Amino acid sequence: MRQIVLDTETTGLEPSDGHRIIEIGCVELADRRITGNTYHQYIQPEREIDAGAMEVHGITNEFLLDKPRFADIADEFLEFIRGAELIIHNAPFDVGFINHEFSLLQQRIGTLDKYCSIIDTLAMARRQHPGQRNNLDALCRRHEIDNSQRELHGALLDAEILADVYLAMTGGQASLSLDSRSEPHGEQGQAIRRLPPDRPRLRVIGASEEELRAHRTRLDAIEKACNGTSVWRRLEE
Repeated sequence: MRQIVLDTETTGLEPSDGHRIIEIGCVELADRRITGNTYHQYIQPEREIDAGAMEVHGITNEFLLDKPRFADIADEFLEFIRGAELIIHNAPFDVGFINHEFSLLQQRIGTLDKYCSIIDTLAMARRQHPGQRNNLDALCRRHEIDNSQRELHGALLDAEILADVYLAMTGGQASLSLDSRSEPHGEQGQAIRRLPPDRPRLRVIGASEEELRAHRTRLDAIEKACNGTSVWRRLEE
């Protein structure tokens, strides 16, 4: 399965106020492996960046003067993400901005969900950890992921960090294969260690009479509470 971890930086908070995307960062995953294939682009937004937004990501109006406009990169961006499952932290924000950019194009592209399915890791984190902080920095601390280089927000850097966070949040065996080549991140599995047929028999230690009495007393209490025969006693019959 091909997944794309995506993040954007913008001129402000609301596309309805005319704010635009100024940076897109994407990291590709294939079968739960980071492939090294990325997409990264700064964009000339054709408007000024809000001071508050500039404090978050550090991107200036002057830096973007010679960058392409979204219309110039729309085709290559869409080609990179087409058919993938997008992984986005606070997806409504980024999806709203991308759909807004699509709506400003001369050709009718439609909306993002026409081309990709979308996973919101913020909604996922809130289900896993209700009532706790679930921003990207908090998730890094929770899953012991190093984000010390993240002094400012940046679309590609945040996408790379989110890729690690997502893999940690959805951790566990990704495949039923016993082939060591299928282990995540190229980790080599250990060979099966078979015990020798002439090994000594294991010592079996039975319960003492005192332990058996305590066990029967406990079952009596369970049966009295539930007004029926306990499962453990049925097994003894």
